[in-house]
Order: sequence, then structure tokens, then C-alpha cells
Amino acid sequence: MPLSYILLSITAFAILFGFAHRVLDRMKMTDMWAFLVIVGMIIGTFLPSLYVTKYVSVNIGGAVIPFAVSLYLFLKAESTRERVNAIVVSILAGVAVYIAGRILPAEPEAMIIEPNYVYGIVGGLIAYLFSRSRRSAFIAGVMGVILANVAQAIINSITGIKGAVPIGGAGFFDSVVISMIIAVFLSEVIGEAREKLQGGTSKKHLEPKEGMASSLTDITYEKGDEGEKDRE
Repeated sequence: MPLSYILLSITAFAILFGFAHRVLDRMKMTDMWAFLVIVGMIIGTFLPSLYVTKYVSVNIGGAVIPFAVSLYLFLKAESTRERVNAIVVSILAGVAVYIAGRILPAEPEAMIIEPNYVYGIVGGLIAYLFSRSRRSAFIAGVMGVILANVAQAIINSITGIKGAVPIGGAGFFDSVVISMIIAVFLSEVIGEAREKLQGGTSKKHLEPKEGMASSLTDITYEKGDEGEKDRE
């Protein structure tokens, strides 16, 4: 069974048992909707790809559905800054994935790890490192791989190369899945740990001293809540 199916199955079970409720809530997604998206992605890989040109195809499970979810999250962003961040990081991830494709050996047998796994890891890490929210991390994780595929298709067209470019299809489905899961997982786990550490530090400083007005504490906590909202 391909690694992407295994990862999606694990994610689906995590959603069904409520382990992903917190992160999905922050991303403005319900558990059932996220579960249906995963099922749709898996089923979509078995459907015929949509051909844009003779050599460029778009996979439903690996490109159309993830793109639709990314568009939804983009529209659900709470600020223009978050949308700009999602666009910029998506481009950065796309450039990184494309460069990785140019650097890695053309023969997969020359590597100890599947090249498409590497693309997913690179895209996911870039998406996590430069994103300001879990939503933008998901968007960049997905769009980074898709944009790298699109860039390759454009370059092939300009240079006259007639190689097939399955956007989100074939092994690139693994890349999309790995990238988006790494981006969101790291954003949630490391981001949550960082928020707890910062919360603990701020609470330590916010302990009211004798004679201090309680309203000052309330005001400071309100500022902390705004920061928490911005990090979601």
C-alpha cells in the first residue's frame, strides 16, 4: 500500500476518534467534513485524470480536491496578512520542491528514499517554517507541490520537452499528502508547545502582586488572548 494511503488512513482514524478536533476547529473545518475530504482524495486517485494538454494532466484526488480545500481555507483566513503569508509561503515551498527535483538524481534507484517522499518533506518543512497559522501551513504544503508541478509543465512547454506531467498524480500524490500532513502536524505540535511555554511565562509575570489592581491583570490577559488568536 502506498505511503500516502497509510498516512491518510491514520489521519482519518485520528479524526474519527476526535484526536484532530482541536486543529480542525482552528482551521474552520468540521471532523466529518475533513473525513469526507480524505475519503474523496483516496477515491479521486482512482478516477481518470483531467487532461489540460496532451502531456499535462490533473489528478482529482491529488490536485483538484486539495486545491479546493486550500481555496476554502484561503477564503476563511481571518486577515489579509494571513492570506498574503499563505501565497508567499506557497511560492517558497514550490520553489524549494522544484529545486529539489532538479538536484536529486534522475534515477530513483540511486537514492535510499523515494524522491517523491523527499519532495513532500521539503514542501512540508518550508510550509511549516514560514507559515503564521495552521491554515497557511496547510495551503502552502499542498500548493508548494502543485506549483512545482505546474512550473515543470510550463518549462517543458517553453523548452519543447514532451514529458508527461501528472499534476498531483502518480507519485506526486504521495508528495502532496506528505507535505500537507508534515506542515499541519508540525504547526500543531510545535506551535502548541510553544504557546503553552509562552502562556506559562506570561502567567508567571501576570500573577497579581499585593495591592495591584485586578483590572491591570485583566487588560494584560486580553492582549495575550489577541496574540493567541493571531497564532491560530
